[in-house]
Amino acid sequence: MSRYDVSEDPLCYPGTGVLRNKADLKDQDELDQFEQLMFLTRSEEPLPEGALDYAHYRAIHHHFFQDVYSWAGQPRQIRTAKGGNWFCYPEYIDTEMNRVFRELSEENHLADTTSLQDFALRAAHYIAEINAVHPFREGNGRCQLTLLDILMQVAGLEMIEDNIDEEEFMQAMIASFAGDESPLVDAIIKMAD
Repeated sequence: MSRYDVSEDPLCYPGTGVLRNKADLKDQDELDQFEQLMFLTRSEEPLPEGALDYAHYRAIHHHFFQDVYSWAGQPRQIRTAKGGNWFCYPEYIDTEMNRVFRELSEENHLADTTSLQDFALRAAHYIAEINAVHPFREGNGRCQLTLLDILMQVAGLEMIEDNIDEEEFMQAMIASFAGDESPLVDAIIKMAD
């Protein structure tokens, strides 16, 4: 996993950048492996039911990471950045996430999009918005892909996991953070094509 730039983080073991975890692993590589194993295990189970709102999104995060972190499903409480770009400050996360999900609901969770291109344009916007907020301390990308998969199902599309190029998706997310959503639109189209 790529590491974050953070201010003093009480969620990490003292003197390290390793997040406190339920397995008490203090080596980052071991924690990454454990986290991925638990994520994949929980991925085999049904997702929590919900209204595709912010509370539901938090429940999805809790579902995936409950075995790893005591704070699973809770919004981030510390300022974080990647590559020197700061994500939404913690004091604004709830307001911003509620706004994004309200707007998504007003668009009927993209169920009414008329084509894959139309869906990809709107979905890229929402995924980019959620990424810029980055509501969780860890696990944001996996939750964003899960939400994208749900939205595709709502729109009558299917995500083809073999078509996901993780590096391309990561670069598209970086571009979207800088204001260019077109690589993300292209990545989403490839996922369903």
